[in-house]
Amino acid sequence: MIFTETKLKGAFIIDLEKRQDERGFFARTFCANEFAQHGLNTVMPQTNMSLSKFKNTIRGMHYQIDGAEEAKLIRCTKGAILDVIIDIRKNSPTYCEHISVELNDENHRMLYVPEGFAHGFCTLTDNVEVNYQVSQFYTPGKERGIRWNDPLFGINWPTSNPIISEKDAIHPDYIK
Repeated sequence: MIFTETKLKGAFIIDLEKRQDERGFFARTFCANEFAQHGLNTVMPQTNMSLSKFKNTIRGMHYQIDGAEEAKLIRCTKGAILDVIIDIRKNSPTYCEHISVELNDENHRMLYVPEGFAHGFCTLTDNVEVNYQVSQFYTPGKERGIRWNDPLFGINWPTSNPIISEKDAIHPDYIK
């Protein structure tokens, strides 16, 4: 795997090192030793999957609090997404900054999201599948969200008319 740290400390884009031949390729998508060498969380006790049927679906911006903060390893296994993360670690030099990365079933790219970040994505195609390896078990009552178009962050979403859940639509703006 090829680890590229983003401008947000601790967040990495991970590209596969493919072993290819006429049949296709083989690549590792997770190796605890390599993750540990980059100072990343290697404990991922839960894997989640989402299916979004329609292009322009936004899911997010989600995060967890009070000891339930999750590191996430995000992969888009079918279709394409614009994945967005916001650094909401109050002591971070990149506090309230965000990045966006295209993840799709052709580039096989992954995004490692450290604890203390809000995460969301917008589908760029129909029938999108996303897999999330997470460092914590789901903890009801400790999940939070930020409004997808909070002007504090100025995220450049690829749609002005998203399909969004009722729950995500009522997330509040972030209080800095």
